[in-house]
This record gives sequence, C-alpha cells and structure tokens, in this order.
Amino acid sequence: MSQSRAALQHYAAVQVQSTVTEATPHRLTALLFDGALARIARAKGHLQRGELAAKGELISAVVAIVGELAGSLHRDAAPALVDRLSALYDYILRRLIEANAANRVEALDEAGRLLGALAEAWQAIDPDRPAPLAANG
Repeated sequence: MSQSRAALQHYAAVQVQSTVTEATPHRLTALLFDGALARIARAKGHLQRGELAAKGELISAVVAIVGELAGSLHRDAAPALVDRLSALYDYILRRLIEANAANRVEALDEAGRLLGALAEAWQAIDPDRPAPLAANG
C-alpha cells in the first residue's frame, strides 16, 4: 500500500470516528441507512461482475446493519408501528439472504428500494430539520 493511500485511509477513519462521536441518535440511524444503501450498491456491482466473495461480504455487512436497525426499535413507544417495521426489516433480511444465496439482483434491488424508502421517511422526521415555511394566505 502506498504511503498516500495509507494516509487517505487514516484520514477517512478519523473522519468517520469524528462524525459518529458528534452525531445525534437520529443522525446515527441515518448513517446506518446510508451505509446499508452504499453497500447494497457496491454489492450489486460485484454481483454483476461475478465477484461473488466481495458481494457476499458486503451483503453480510448490510444484514448486520439491518439487524442493528431492527434491534434499535422501541416497542413500548408505538407497538403497532414497531411491529410493522419489525416485519418489514425481517422481509428485507430475507431478500438480502436470497440475493446473496441465489445471486439475485432483483432481490438486492428490492431490499435497496425498501431501505431507501425507510431512509427517506427517517430524514423527513429529523428533529433538527428546519420546519417548512408556512404559505402566505
């Protein structure tokens, strides 16, 4: 590994550590969504190129992230919503496992679409997001 590449990797690691340390719980969850979606995109590329070991590693990482997201649900806050989200996370996990075991791009795409929709919804409820301006009238 070149010295400049090692320096870049060190900088990236420090940047990630700084971001995580300073993040709110809401932002940490958003980072999990971002990480899962980025890994799905990379896994799809590896799958399409026939690079199955790399694809498997990335999908395994996404499975772990989805497990963290599912494990962070607080059932006592909103039991009906948590039950639905838990079922959706379970479905996403099954699609990821299918994508990995059967090398199915469609299953990977569906998992990405569903996680993307959840990520968008999560961003929409960001407590630090500025409120929309009221319409005049």
